[in-house]
Amino acid sequence: MSEPKPRIRRRTVLMSAAGASLANALPAPASASPVPARAGEFDFLNGEWTIAQRRLKAPGDWDVFEGQATCWSILGGVASVEELRIPARDFSGMGLRTLDAANGVWLDYWMNAKVGVPGSAGTPGRFVDGVGNFDSPDIEDGKPVIYRGCWDQITATSCRWRQGVSRDAGATWDWNWIMEWTRVA
Repeated sequence: MSEPKPRIRRRTVLMSAAGASLANALPAPASASPVPARAGEFDFLNGEWTIAQRRLKAPGDWDVFEGQATCWSILGGVASVEELRIPARDFSGMGLRTLDAANGVWLDYWMNAKVGVPGSAGTPGRFVDGVGNFDSPDIEDGKPVIYRGCWDQITATSCRWRQGVSRDAGATWDWNWIMEWTRVA
């Protein structure tokens, strides 16, 4: 059996624009969960946001910068659009999340405005108990890893997105990008 072709993960284009290296991921299978994804689960993002961001450059060395986002749901909550702006990095991009109702998962796509095309085939994920996890298996130094984008700490006025890597099949996570979202009043 041949190995699937690598693809670029959702936030790797953003990481590249902010000074981090690109990494490829293999297509991820839909996670097995008894609760299928539902329309409207990304409605919590609708509106205007400021975002305090921290990106790990090296152990203990965080790059800290600000961003803004405008988000809205379309098609009755079957799709969610995010326009991300990071003026300090002369960067903007778009997140698109679409509900794959047949498979009961969300697909998370990312596009860098400077490139103008989506950077991946869509990372699958779903929300369980108020936490949305989107996993991409990859190979790093010849060993399997999992990259995760995680939406959590969701309230009416704030939420968090973070990116991490697990080198032990998901038992532990090293979080390397944290975005603290605060709703603009």
